[in-house]
Amino acid sequence: QVHVAESGGGLVQAGGSLRLSCVASGIIFSMNAATWHRQAPGKQRELVASILGGGVTTYADSVKGRFTISRDSARNTVYLQMNSLRSEDTATYFCNTSIRSSSVYGPFQNYWGQGTQVTVSS
Repeated sequence: QVHVAESGGGLVQAGGSLRLSCVASGIIFSMNAATWHRQAPGKQRELVASILGGGVTTYADSVKGRFTISRDSARNTVYLQMNSLRSEDTATYFCNTSIRSSSVYGPFQNYWGQGTQVTVSS
C-alpha cells in the first residue's frame, strides 16, 4: 500500500514564502512524475506545477517565476517552494505522484494526498 501526505501549509502574509512537502510512504519501487494542484473554495482544482521522471518541470502561468517544484527521489519526496505569495494563491494544495508499487517492472499508478491548506493574507 502507498500513502501520500502533504505538509507545510499555513497562514502567511502576502509576499511571504512557504515550502510544501509531499512524502510517499509504503511499498515503493520507483516514483515517476509528480504534480502539485490547488483548489480554492468554489473553484475547480487546477494544475500548478509538474516534474517528470527525468526532472523536466512545468508551471502554470500564474505561478511561473514564483514557485519551484523539486524532488528528492531517495526520500520519495516532492517539494513546492512558493515565494512572493499572493492572496490569490490561497487554496488547498494537493500532491499527485505516479508510483510503481506492485513490483520492479509493474505499472505506475497515481496517488493523491489529502491536501494542505495555504492561506495568504493581504
